[in-house]
Amino acid sequence: MKQGVKSIRPFIGAENFEISRSFYKDLGFEEVILEPKLSLFKKQETGFYLQDYYTKDWVDNTMIFMEVDNTDDFWKELQTLHLPEKYEGVRLTPVRTMEWGKECFVHDPSGILWHFGEFF
Repeated sequence: MKQGVKSIRPFIGAENFEISRSFYKDLGFEEVILEPKLSLFKKQETGFYLQDYYTKDWVDNTMIFMEVDNTDDFWKELQTLHLPEKYEGVRLTPVRTMEWGKECFVHDPSGILWHFGEFF
């Protein structure tokens, strides 16, 4: 294909749409409501679609990697948000350094696993 690519935006599900919407806003994403059961969450040029739809097997097997400028700084900011105290089921895993780079992890309220990291 000769067409250029502008973005890629995955669709993710939510066990409780309202709780997930609040979680992602607290995480620093801007919400654009597209339909009553579908929102675009974006940060700069990066985004994803959150839908009011839940299938356990699908959500339990969803992982997203988001590249950040500095994983250590991202982790410090993440801890100040107190997300596990605000949202049931949210888990944070500290920064790990591997041969390819660094990453930390966040499980959202529905169980989706987010990798936030940087490449060396």
